[in-house]
Amino acid sequence: MAWFTLLLAGILEIGWAIGLKYTDGFTRFTPTVLTVGSMILSVVLLGIAVRSLPLGTAYAVWTGIGTIGTVILGIILFAEPATAMRLGCIGLIVAGIAGLKLVG
Repeated sequence: MAWFTLLLAGILEIGWAIGLKYTDGFTRFTPTVLTVGSMILSVVLLGIAVRSLPLGTAYAVWTGIGTIGTVILGIILFAEPATAMRLGCIGLIVAGIAGLKLVG
C-alpha cells in the first residue's frame, strides 16, 4: 500500500509541476487552486508513504516520478525537444529509481 501511495504522490507532483505553467505566475485562480491543492496532497501522501518506506528511497522515487512525468508531458503538451540526450537522461533516472527500489 505504501508504494501505491507513493505512486499517487508522484503523479500529483507531475500535476502541480505542469500546473505551474497554467497558473500564469499564480494570476489565474482555478489553475492556481488546483496546483496548490496538488502540491499539498502530494506532500501529504509522501509523508504517509515514508511511514513504511525508507526516506531516501521514497524521496528519490517521488522526485523521479515527478521529473520523468513532467519531462514527458512537457514534450507532449508544450512541444519541448525530445532529443536523444534528454531521453537517455530519463533512462538514467529510471535506472536509478529501479536500483534504489531493489536495494531499499
